[in-house]
Amino acid sequence: MNLKKTYVEKYGYERVVTDRNSPLTYTELDFLKLADGQSYTVTEKGKEFALIVIYGKCSVKGADFNFASVGKRKDCFDGPAEAVYVGKDTEFTVTGIGGDVKIAVCKAPAEKYYKPQYVPVEDIATKSLGKGAYARTAAFNLSEKVEANLLYIGEFWVEDGNWASFPPHKHDIDNMPTEGFLDEIYYFEFDKPQGFGVQMVYSKEGDINEAYKVKTGDLVEVPKGYHPFTVAPGYKNYCLWIMAGKDRGIFCTSEEEHKWMTK
Repeated sequence: MNLKKTYVEKYGYERVVTDRNSPLTYTELDFLKLADGQSYTVTEKGKEFALIVIYGKCSVKGADFNFASVGKRKDCFDGPAEAVYVGKDTEFTVTGIGGDVKIAVCKAPAEKYYKPQYVPVEDIATKSLGKGAYARTAAFNLSEKVEANLLYIGEFWVEDGNWASFPPHKHDIDNMPTEGFLDEIYYFEFDKPQGFGVQMVYSKEGDINEAYKVKTGDLVEVPKGYHPFTVAPGYKNYCLWIMAGKDRGIFCTSEEEHKWMTK
């Protein structure tokens, strides 16, 4: 089972993780890169969208909404990414402002319509998670505060050989409130061209046991199982994580033999 894909940055709209090329139940991911003044219109029925501005600035407009300036950072290491949520069956147009803009277009099937929402950086919660060799910083860009059907999205930053998603955890069964079923995509960038990390995905049942070297532009799908990540010493990592499921939030369980680390 190959759970790794790669996005090569270029102008235009590219479908990367779709409902046809992935084992995921809900989560899909496209990318959009525009130059200053360029526009792109998205029309796709039955889906909800979350636009995460990786870098640059854009406007997002629809028939009855206009978010005139979205995005404040120069790159993915410059604080949390601003976001826009667009609900089911809503056409929208994105236009680049003041230079290049790169956007992760996250989407999932939707049953209910929720109004478009802009999430400014001031409204995004950040937290320091873990300790020691698994300390990292996380942001929650499309949290429970944003009305949505399935999408739940955030970012983390890891440095110098540290780990994230550690102790290993999973969210692949419907056993609320202890654990919810949410599949996930990790998208990676690094502070240097040669930077890399290792992403693992392995299931409790043993039917998945994968480990991937990841560099800037790589993505790893998590249909089930534990999914710890580590960055190589000397480098800084950025990861956009996109989850989708009916129980939006961090409803996960840690791998039993590693729970002692959190006590």
